[in-house]
Amino acid sequence: MTASRRVVVTGLGQVSALGLDVPAFAEAVFAGRSGIARLAGFSAPGIDDPIAAAIPGFDPALCLSTRALPTAPRAAQYAVAAAMQAVASAGLGGAERERGCVFVGTGFGGIAEIEETYRACFAEAGLRPRPTAIPTAMANAAAGLLASELRFKGENLTFATACSSATHAIGHAFRRIRAGEVDVALAGGADAPLTPVVLAAWGSMRVLAPAGADPARACRPFDRTRQGIVVGEGAGFLVLEAADHVSARGGRALAEVAGYGANADAGHVTRPDVEGVKDCIRRALHDAGVAMDAVGYVNAHGTGTPANDATEARAIADVFADRAKDLPVSSTKAVHGHVMGAAGGLETIATVLALRDGRIPPTAHLEEVDPALPDLDYVAGAPRSARVECALKNSFAFGGNNAVLVLRQIR
Repeated sequence: MTASRRVVVTGLGQVSALGLDVPAFAEAVFAGRSGIARLAGFSAPGIDDPIAAAIPGFDPALCLSTRALPTAPRAAQYAVAAAMQAVASAGLGGAERERGCVFVGTGFGGIAEIEETYRACFAEAGLRPRPTAIPTAMANAAAGLLASELRFKGENLTFATACSSATHAIGHAFRRIRAGEVDVALAGGADAPLTPVVLAAWGSMRVLAPAGADPARACRPFDRTRQGIVVGEGAGFLVLEAADHVSARGGRALAEVAGYGANADAGHVTRPDVEGVKDCIRRALHDAGVAMDAVGYVNAHGTGTPANDATEARAIADVFADRAKDLPVSSTKAVHGHVMGAAGGLETIATVLALRDGRIPPTAHLEEVDPALPDLDYVAGAPRSARVECALKNSFAFGGNNAVLVLRQIR
């Protein structure tokens, strides 16, 4: 454990299929109400009945300046909408933002705009890319837009580690603040991967959950009948600050970030490795100086694929050993979908809310736990009242890129 400043969360913001603010997100996550639905009028090669966790009723003009709109890809628009909420809820003034840093995770960046450019170049003779093609396609478009729109003038970095991107962004912010190099950081992730090519590509990998009779229940992490992921879109951001900085400005802390673990499986590019996952969890606990007995909740990566859920559950069972069967573990992807590089942002928000409000979100649509999985408490059916002192947020990505955060209740 590194002896240094405490790091706390002071602001939250999100846009997702569950709504356009944190209260809407919280209500749906803890109720287990799904934002997954059929994609009307959407066509993707090889997918007969496309479904997704799409954002309803989003208007970028409500959060972006007229100047910024032409060069803001969809993922960056979501990022600004979520980040504005986080900054407002933290009560950050201009002086804090002037010194603040921005750390953004994304898996696909401006993929929708890239696809549009390809169509312009190759689908019809004589067409050319728009003049905005490069700035909208950049992986760091969201980070740059956040800085310019919210006037954050510190470090401005983008993390692209597939589905662990946002969690790494939050972890990096935590480390910089803990080390005394930064006072304030805006950290999280944004992704907008609901495009024909992206969905068709996931379909070709045979990991998409079919729509079934009720698309809202298509994603079923840890369930015996689980069949795969449902792709979502959105953004989730947190404001992280040094605890002494928050006290000096009269701010309010929602939770503490106590540790961060990061590693690589160094194995198969798409198949998770149980030893790598176990090592990452242990690294995070060691970094936080937290005993395993103190952990009262795990917000799982929990994608709903047979391989991911089995690997993660086995890793948790091995790390926590005798007390694993009594440790609450849940996945919120069942309701907001897999938002790729933004997943860790939304799920860290859910974990902060669990610590702050004393209740654990359920794994929605979990009717029968897969008997092949370890005996864990998967929080099926309904939220649970519980005073949780310490929680883990797991994120595991293609490329074997793992990230785990340790969060703690404010004491």
